[in-house]
Formats: sequence, structure tokens, C-alpha cells
Amino acid sequence: MKRASDYLAEANAVVERITTKQALEAYGQDGAVFVDVRDGTDIAKTGTVKGAHKINRGFLEFAADDSTPHHTPALQKDAKIYVMCAVGGQAALAGKTLKDMGYENVYNIGGFGDWKAAGGAVE
Repeated sequence: MKRASDYLAEANAVVERITTKQALEAYGQDGAVFVDVRDGTDIAKTGTVKGAHKINRGFLEFAADDSTPHHTPALQKDAKIYVMCAVGGQAALAGKTLKDMGYENVYNIGGFGDWKAAGGAVE
């Protein structure tokens, strides 16, 4: 029987966790797509990275699958996808899902609070 910690360990093994500094350097580069996988109510309370795609983790598979009518066009297999949540756990799990779906360049940037504290662009 698997536990949440098992899923998280598997995700962390395949999704690179980068520093906030690295994420700030990637922001605005061609092909960089930022995705906030938190619930919409959490995003409404705190804000998010300016220009980030707000895709709830529970909807990610549909947004990432270009064969569905719910596909988010910015999610392309050759894009560099930077995933965030509140602390980094949901981002890791979402990143693994993207990797399982064929996305190769997926990075966990951790929590939005770190981004905001480092002076990253917010909305």
C-alpha cells in the first residue's frame, strides 16, 4: 500500500526542484511557461506569478492533453514548464503527471511565497 510520502518521493525523483533564483532567471524567457496548480481560492487570497497559467492540479491532465477541448495551448511538449503551489508538494506531483504525459522540461519551483518574497512579478 502506498502512502502520500511514497508518491511525493517518486515525484521528487523525476521532477527537478530548482531554486527561486533559478526560477526568477527563467521567468520571461522564450518557451518558459509558469503554472500555478493551487486551488483558485488560494490564488485569489495570495495572488500568483504574473502571467502564470492557473490550472488546478485536479484538472491538469485535461489541460495538458492536446486531444481534449480543455487543452491549454501554452502547454506544449517542447516548452519549459515551471510548476508551483503553496510549498512544493503539489507542484512535484503535478510535475510528475506532466512528465508521465510526455513533457520533458518540467521544473518544480516550490511555493508561491518564496517567489513573492524574492521579489518575483506577481498579480
